[in-house]
Amino acid sequence: MKTCHLHPCKPTATSSTRAFRNVTRSFGVHGRTPGRASNPQKCRAVATPEVTKFPNLTAFERVSVLSEALPYLQRFAGRTIVVKYGGAAMKDPSLKQGVINDLVLLSCVGIRPVLVHGGGPEINGWLNKLGIESKFKNGLRVTDAPTMEVVEMVLGGRVNKSLVSLIQTAGGKAVGLCGKDGGLIKGRQMVEKDIGFVGDVVNINSGLLSSVIRDGYIPVVATIAADDSGQGLNINADTAAGEIAASLGAEKLILMTDVPGILRDKDDASTKFAALTISGTRELKEEGVIAGGMIPKVECCVRCLAQGVTAAHIIDGRQKHSLLMELLTDEGVGTMISG
Repeated sequence: MKTCHLHPCKPTATSSTRAFRNVTRSFGVHGRTPGRASNPQKCRAVATPEVTKFPNLTAFERVSVLSEALPYLQRFAGRTIVVKYGGAAMKDPSLKQGVINDLVLLSCVGIRPVLVHGGGPEINGWLNKLGIESKFKNGLRVTDAPTMEVVEMVLGGRVNKSLVSLIQTAGGKAVGLCGKDGGLIKGRQMVEKDIGFVGDVVNINSGLLSSVIRDGYIPVVATIAADDSGQGLNINADTAAGEIAASLGAEKLILMTDVPGILRDKDDASTKFAALTISGTRELKEEGVIAGGMIPKVECCVRCLAQGVTAAHIIDGRQKHSLLMELLTDEGVGTMISG
């Protein structure tokens, strides 16, 4: 098995069948070059359901697609991959089912996924029902005591258990956890007191997660932490996912978002960077290319890379099977950040 010189963590298949390339092209998948934006002429729209079913492929070509994925499956077998799940992929039922199916598939072929989830839209809905105003400051939810009760109820209860149920219905095995369970996420309230019970991660009980993973379950983690006094804290899901990935020595951290990746022009998907180094992200931040809500996501990726995670990816959860295409093709579909 060769290793791609552009992406050391992504092996290259020893051969490339026409069927495999046709399938990946139909999804808008193209070769990566670190630090270079995508060619506008090669950008494709998100695949339609008709395309994703590959109606024109013969049985042999379909089997060839699976065969081409073998080097990637071998590379990641037994490795842990932490997926932060949120955004549109949580709100759209068909996208949600697709993500769940992809996670179960990865689990069935020996990869060890960990699902870390948010739940902002559902929290907003319940706050509205209860007559509690949603407030944000610097991208963080202002979490007073009544809001914290709702966050804990929705994230640790309704959202978490619905995801566990979906995984098990799809044929997988899942265990739902929140940061309070077994001291999974130990937190500390942020210094900015005017944002309420919002916390930073102090420690991850990786032993608890490792035992769940070792027994063949997919951990589904709601990002609620507890401080030393037992007070619940609302933790940013990206931050929590990065810390969990680092604590487990994960192969990859994947952030599912509502954007195609890191874009030179935020309004033009054709300017997506397929791959960047840590130094490259710093340069783009200085140039103002990485700005706004993308800054904390990139910083989260850089922190986990510094702690030993091999690669971090920012992908578009609105694109069907984006998780599989990012993992099982050399070209990928989002932005990969490596050391």
